[in-house]
Amino acid sequence: MLRKLLLASAALALATGAAAAKDLKAIGITLGSLGNPFFVALAKGAEAKAKEINPNVKVTATSADYDLNKQFNQIDNFIASGVDMILLNAADPKAIVPAVKRAQQAGIVVVAVDVAAAGADATVQTNNLQAGQIACQYLSEKIGGKGNVIIQNGPQVSAVIDRVKGCKEVLAKSPAIKILSDDQDAKGSREGGLNVMQGHLTRFPDIAGVFTINDPQAIGSDLAAKQLNRKNIVITSVDGAPDIEAALKGDSLVLASASQDPYAMAQQAVAVGYDIMNGKKPQDPMILMPSTLITKDNVASYKGWTSPR
Repeated sequence: MLRKLLLASAALALATGAAAAKDLKAIGITLGSLGNPFFVALAKGAEAKAKEINPNVKVTATSADYDLNKQFNQIDNFIASGVDMILLNAADPKAIVPAVKRAQQAGIVVVAVDVAAAGADATVQTNNLQAGQIACQYLSEKIGGKGNVIIQNGPQVSAVIDRVKGCKEVLAKSPAIKILSDDQDAKGSREGGLNVMQGHLTRFPDIAGVFTINDPQAIGSDLAAKQLNRKNIVITSVDGAPDIEAALKGDSLVLASASQDPYAMAQQAVAVGYDIMNGKKPQDPMILMPSTLITKDNVASYKGWTSPR
């Protein structure tokens, strides 16, 4: 009799637990810039995973354009609309804290994606330190460990800071490499890469290599070099985006890109967030996805971002 009561109690507990599982009804996503294909793929990945969980889920993706005040407003709007989860690509990893706390106080799970955000329930991002290391190791090898190099910087989010840090760690191992510039913000965009590269090419007559913090900047830098008829410059970057696949297969100074997978990153972020909603926290709240180097030599076998295209 006692055994039957215990079994019945266990069954009731399981049933109660199942009934208490929270449904995913709405997700808010605030990203760096939806003008960047990386963030478009990230938004698509999040939506696809959310709809696996609940086909009727409402997914709202917004572009913060690296503007902290704009991102604050977006998060406040998500709170007001009663979303269950926020995927956050923080414009500033530390200054975003008050908004993260407001969301959490409203019972909303906050998962940082692509870049860290202090106070977030979890973070899913590329191992950006490693990405910068492998891109600049290739750059160093291609220029024979000597020559003038530009590190073309970008918005000061954690991903960019880590990529530059990884690059510098590698280049520091070659005393014959001189970094001419490392503080110019090319805004993470093709236009920014074009403008900053034009300035560097005009200022410096001898440049052996350029590391750009993402693929859009690399594409813009390549265009600037072509416009000014500058050759024999090695450009490497981070993303493994569709545009860079085409560049690596064609006539381009871009020779390598450390790949990311924004679609898979977002899917994992939604899955982790949903687990947290239901009381299952990850063993490590910082989830790093490894980067692999895509070059002209191996691009033919590169499977690309897993986003449908």
